[in-house]
Amino acid sequence: MALTEVVKTAEPTYIINDSMNILLGKLDETIDDMETGKVQTIDEAWDEIDRV
Repeated sequence: MALTEVVKTAEPTYIINDSMNILLGKLDETIDDMETGKVQTIDEAWDEIDRV
């Protein structure tokens, strides 16, 4: 299973290491939120998705 996909384009793109750093940074933020009690219930998450 691949975590990232590399696509060749003429536009500037992230390299795999950049993508992994972003992904791991988001994971760290999520863990910090959970440890401090800043979490949503599943119903709150679906309500937020429905508003988009």
